[in-house]
Parts: sequence; structure tokens; C-alpha cells
Amino acid sequence: MSLSQLAKSISESPTLKLNETAALLRDKGEPVIHLGGGEPKSKAPIDAIVSCAALLSTGDVKYTPADGIPALKKAIIRYTEEHYGRVAAAENVIASSGAKQSIMVLLHAILDPKEEVIFPVPYWVSYPEMVKLAGGVPVPVAARNGGFEPSVEEIAENVGTNTKAIIINSPNNPSGAVYSDEFIAGVVELCEKRDLYLIMDDTYNRLIFENRKPTNVYNFSHALSLDSSKLVVINCVSKMYAMTGFRIGWAVGGKQVVRAMTNIQSQETSGPAAPSQWAAVGALNGVQSSVESLRLTLENNRNVMMRRLDAFSGVKVVKPGGTFYCFPDFSAYEKDSQKLCHLLLDKVRVVTVPGRDFGMEGHLRMSFCGTVKEITEGVERIKWVLDPNAPNELYLGDRKLTRDWR
Repeated sequence: MSLSQLAKSISESPTLKLNETAALLRDKGEPVIHLGGGEPKSKAPIDAIVSCAALLSTGDVKYTPADGIPALKKAIIRYTEEHYGRVAAAENVIASSGAKQSIMVLLHAILDPKEEVIFPVPYWVSYPEMVKLAGGVPVPVAARNGGFEPSVEEIAENVGTNTKAIIINSPNNPSGAVYSDEFIAGVVELCEKRDLYLIMDDTYNRLIFENRKPTNVYNFSHALSLDSSKLVVINCVSKMYAMTGFRIGWAVGGKQVVRAMTNIQSQETSGPAAPSQWAAVGALNGVQSSVESLRLTLENNRNVMMRRLDAFSGVKVVKPGGTFYCFPDFSAYEKDSQKLCHLLLDKVRVVTVPGRDFGMEGHLRMSFCGTVKEITEGVERIKWVLDPNAPNELYLGDRKLTRDWR
């Protein structure tokens, strides 16, 4: 079979592959603990369900405008004003089938072949592949000190004549790091001075801990309006409203770039599904207590996971300031994160995601969006595999495992 060079160059999503593997093992009755996932356990808000059901009950489910239904765009405009203090027009907003599609159509809209997109390490697994799909060149920038936040100077050192955009994701997937205001301000200033697009991926913006306020990137911009700026803010209902399956995200930016994104989206997929859009309207306009409830649950789960990992000799872990991920360094036990990931899945049925896929070898992304029981038992299983002082036997349900690989 003949495939394009582009198709051959794109890797499958490792997180989606792991989800598939975990589901297959569960179907076989295996006692899988999924610490690699990105789906909160909580249900979608009742306002979202009611709004979606109201449309479905009419039976009148039709095509939608390529950039989103007016009701959803109005809800996004209100959300933007409330949480970002910026007044947007309908022409500044595009709704897509998930934040991933918003980013993808934006990259198609702004990139010419071989133009570069910079993003800090560690990065969301899809950024490099999405940039390549749009014909661009991904430029990951790692901090020289080995941390999760490079300096503005390190970002600036990688800006060249082919640089078109910088992507920032804070709180960060996979590390949970919340970038400092100084870093965000410095990147905004850099982009405005060098006439670069700044793509602010705010997927986890409100899932932030210890009473810290979400960062508002607009506070650091000197642009007089959305239309005079190359700042584009990405958001979605997937994480903060626990609505991953509805697949609704959006972008807020200048009218010219949003118009181009709309044209591209109209040719690629047309508008997002009507029931999902009405569900998002319900979530955005409805009672917001579910977001705070989820945030508090995640903060408690994070604390449980930190206590377990802190007691794990040889594991280095930085407490995440947001999201529902942490990114511990297991290189004292195994430097090859992919090998370690497969070992844990094979021996004790614990799913994690290799740090290699996020640009940092030796780390594993571990999610704490499950139950406390899953977190505690999952870390205990990992410890049993790796700790040479652990007992030689472990019971998974009524199955006895013997550690025969060390």
C-alpha cells in the first residue's frame, strides 16, 4: 500500500493507544488500574445534560454553522468577559470539535511550509505531530536546569527567521506545572516584539490548586483589542466540566485569523455536532459548582498521590500546581520510560504514559483524576515492581503474583 510521506511521519497518539489497551484488558477481566488517563470521574453537569436532551427531544438535529451555533458563541463571549475581562465579538470566536481541533485549524491557518512553532518541554504529546500535520517544524525547548519551566531567554534563543508561533499550556500537561506570571508575561512581550502568534492553551486553566487564581494571559498584553493582537486563547469543556466525550472546544482571537480558521474547518469537518454544542451551552451558562467540586476533589487526590510518591525511595516528584497529572522521575529505577511503562502494564496491570512522548525521558505521566483507591493501590503496585525491598509476592484479587524478574 502506498502512503504519503506525511502519513508515514505521524505517530499515533500514545495516550489514546494506552486507553485502548487498558479497555481491552478490562474486557478480559484483568484488574487494570489506569493512572495514565485524562478523564475526570465526575459526571457532566446536569445543566449540560438538560440542554442537550432538550434538543434531542425535538428530533430536529441538523447541520450547524461551521464556526458554531450562535447560542454557544454567545456563551463563549460571556465566559471570556467573565474569566478574562475581554469583550469579544461573534467574529472573534470559533467553536470546534474539541480544543485539539481548534489548535489544529489554527495551525493550518497560520503556518506555511517549514515555519517553526516553539513550545516548552515537557509538552502535550500532540503538539509536535499537529505542527507537522500543518506543514510546520516543531521546536521543543527544554530548561537547562532540567525543570519544567524554561526561562524566557531560553525560549528567545530558539526564535529565528522561520519562527511563526509559540504554544504555552499552563497548567501544563503532563507535569501539572503552573507557569509563573513572570514567564507568561515575558513570553507575551517576546511574541509582541517579534510579531509572533502566541497560542495559549488554557484547557486546565481553572483546575488550579492552593487558592491560586488562574493566570489571565490578557493581563500581560499591550494590544488594544483582540483584532490588533496575535494572541489566540484555546479552551474547552472537556476537562473542567468533565465533558470529554462531547468534544467541544473553542478559540478566541482576531477576526482575520478566526475567519481563516472557519474557512478551513468548514472544508475539513463543518460545524461541531449540534447536541454537543447545546450541552456546552448548558455547561457554560449553568450552575458552576461542578467545576469547583472537581477542582477540590483533584486537589485532594493530588495530595494523596504526593504522599505516596514522596515515600517512594528513588522517585523524584514535583508537586503539580494544577491539572490532574504529575510527572515523577523514575530514572533511578529505569531510564527508558517506554520500557518501564510496558513493564508496569505487563506485571501489575498499571497504566502510565512514558515521559519520552512528552519530551522528557525517565519520567512517567501519572494521573490522579481517578479514585483515591486507584491512586493508592496503583502506586503500591508500582512500588512492588520496582522496590527491591518489597515482598516477593503480591495478590491482585485472588491471583498471586511472584516477582521473578529481579
